[in-house]
Amino acid sequence: MEIKKLKSILEAVLLAADRVLTVIQLEGLFELDEDRPSRDEIRKALHEMAEDYQSRGYELKQVASGYRLQVRQEYATWVARLWEEKPARYTRALLETMALIAYRQPVTRGEIEEVRGVSVSSNIIKTLLERDWIKVLGHKDVPGKPTLYGTTKEFLDYFNLKTLDQLPTLAEIKDMDSFHPELALEDDAANENTPPKDSVEATDEDEQLNNDFSEGDFSQEREVSEVHTEKQVFNV
Repeated sequence: MEIKKLKSILEAVLLAADRVLTVIQLEGLFELDEDRPSRDEIRKALHEMAEDYQSRGYELKQVASGYRLQVRQEYATWVARLWEEKPARYTRALLETMALIAYRQPVTRGEIEEVRGVSVSSNIIKTLLERDWIKVLGHKDVPGKPTLYGTTKEFLDYFNLKTLDQLPTLAEIKDMDSFHPELALEDDAANENTPPKDSVEATDEDEQLNNDFSEGDFSQEREVSEVHTEKQVFNV
């Protein structure tokens, strides 16, 4: 298959897709074609497409789960105006918790509280689990068996990362406002006055949280509303 035609097909598929696609998934689209491209040819086409889009308002982005077409970050402000709803606002406590999990994983809730100096709300952990930004990696082999948390591929995808190695260094993050420009912060100073719980109490709450999550009980009020991701990803 000619590279020009292959690039056009891949572009059409990625534009129409509402999710990240892997090279294997893209390769599967050509199973019935006599002149089906090889996996290496698909990778080459994707690389050329990324180069072709350098001067466009959108880009071909490779993230942990595969490839997607998305609006370039510098134009997201104008694209977001297509939707009436306001962007979700995240509490500083949630972002700090997420950052600690990303940089120190695997990490327990008690360890997060020790670093932050305040307790971690159950709603924060539940919200991060519901968004598939974090997952349970296991339990630490200490009394109480506290839950160990780590990040997911969905976390990497959302923040346009292929691997955790691409996270900015802690020295590069001067404050949480610069962790990710799309995450609007709200003042949650009122929530920062609770002293940290001891590790046993945190372990008990972790266990209840995991039980609630596995049973699909999302009745508690969420601290963070759903993000309208269309402002980032280029879909038709």
